[in-house]
Amino acid sequence: MMSETTEATRGASGPWVRRCDGKDPAVITGFLDHLTAHGLLDRGGAERALQAQARTAHRIDVVLAELGLIPAQRLLEASAAYFGIRLAADSDFPAEPVTDARLPNDFLRRNMVCALAITPERAVIATADPFAPNTIAAVGFMLGTPVEVRLAPPGLIEAELARLELPLGGEPSGHEVRQDGTANEDDLQRLRDMASEAPIIRFVNKLIAGAVAQRASDIHIEPSQNGLRVRYRIDGVMREVERLPSDMQAGVASRIKILAKLNIAERRLPQDGRTKFVASGREIDLRVSSAPVLHGESIVLRILDQAQVELSFAALGFDDATAQQFNGLLDRPNGIVLVTGPTGSGKTTTLYSALKRLNSIERKVFSVEDPIEYQLPGINQMQIKPGIGLDFVHALRSILRQDPDVIMIGEMRDVETARTGIQASLTGHLVLSTLHTNSAAASVTRLLDMGVEDYLLASTLSGVLAQRLVRRLCETCAEPWTPPQSQLDDLRAALGDPTAQTDFKRPRGCGACGQTGFQGRTTITELLVIDDSVRRQIKKGAADYVIEAAGKANGMRSLYQSGLAKVHAGVTTLSEVLRAARG
Repeated sequence: MMSETTEATRGASGPWVRRCDGKDPAVITGFLDHLTAHGLLDRGGAERALQAQARTAHRIDVVLAELGLIPAQRLLEASAAYFGIRLAADSDFPAEPVTDARLPNDFLRRNMVCALAITPERAVIATADPFAPNTIAAVGFMLGTPVEVRLAPPGLIEAELARLELPLGGEPSGHEVRQDGTANEDDLQRLRDMASEAPIIRFVNKLIAGAVAQRASDIHIEPSQNGLRVRYRIDGVMREVERLPSDMQAGVASRIKILAKLNIAERRLPQDGRTKFVASGREIDLRVSSAPVLHGESIVLRILDQAQVELSFAALGFDDATAQQFNGLLDRPNGIVLVTGPTGSGKTTTLYSALKRLNSIERKVFSVEDPIEYQLPGINQMQIKPGIGLDFVHALRSILRQDPDVIMIGEMRDVETARTGIQASLTGHLVLSTLHTNSAAASVTRLLDMGVEDYLLASTLSGVLAQRLVRRLCETCAEPWTPPQSQLDDLRAALGDPTAQTDFKRPRGCGACGQTGFQGRTTITELLVIDDSVRRQIKKGAADYVIEAAGKANGMRSLYQSGLAKVHAGVTTLSEVLRAARG
């Protein structure tokens, strides 16, 4: 292991460089041996990381972070010890940010490095990435001096970079009154000052980086009479991570608003915005929502990490039979295919997977969304803007003049949108959309209740997929479990297969899953294919339970049965299925 002084003065040459290729089998083995020798990783976790690295071809540190096998800070400390690089302390960061015209801000941000000191004799540089010596070599080349390296968490470096180029967009210049929840110029300057303080910047960056590292989908910052509560939503379940004193509320809220280019003076009305954040070397999109509540502003950050989303039906957890049937609906030249379920059930991800499958050089594909969550290459994506009159209906009418083959409508919210979608289907287009209903059959009755004519719906609707998300058992710690024979018989009967093979498991909890026993989520589905028998019921205006019975007679499996199949396979638990499909 190299000492920090000899290694640092060499910039990006010597043994450190030769040992830091995160894809080199020798480096991977040596690094994992170091982690297991110091009790940071067990042999099972090391084997799992090896398999994931071989499958994805990502660097070993990225694999360890994405699998959540080691907390980010522990991984950073282990990397520093393994490579012989000193960890940067808070005291290493100067009172005033170090700038140099030879080091462009975009280079620093892109490579997650910052300068701690620059003199004619040497430069001290902090990096979040010990596996990227070429960056340090580039810094040494640009400055023409030897470079000493310090290793620092991404949050600290992000905070330092934010001091170099603090964004001020979205702030008003007016002089609002003070008594009604807005701010005058003095208040605005105070909020700006609070938001630019290093502890606030570091806390917000640490909060976001921690959420990304733990695979959270949302960050909730909630004010109360006694302070701020911070929670992450991980695998669909809220988890408290921190409580803060009330005096941090204004600074944290202002910092997030500045990042999202929101009006920091406006505290009476809800606001929505977007921003980007660099975590673990990749760019993350964040949707920001603020809303006034009793004790201040509730702020929610939705994390949109495209690297964590694999757009394929197999990755989403569709069983082979459902995937084959759903693909059959997508292969039709026209018709309407709906995906239904409550908020947070993965509908948009399923539609994106469908668009990815349909996207080809021979097809023109359009989507109308509110908002656009992920950018899909080759797809023409349109963001609706109700404030200027661009709603779903107007967007759809303009798209139909663009000669599309496939149209995805973010949501059928009203009868006018539904009728426009039906009209598009009748004129030879494949239309994909979502609804908020509890079951596949209920989507049919919802559209009829909206005022859609039964004969039009029966002739254009091809199928409805209802879905829910359930937590997956942690592969590292899930343990076998055998239910009582009477319960086993009941479960097999509900599944419709008295001889079904079982591999029941139950959660235990370990470091890999944060002691919850679950890691990641999978989809349970209910696919109603519209055949002649279902069409007859639609034309009669039948109730949803009648339409559901017709679908089951055609082989449809309910959400509950789909979940039970995953319980039998040891993928999830019965309590998870009951929670998600309790209807």
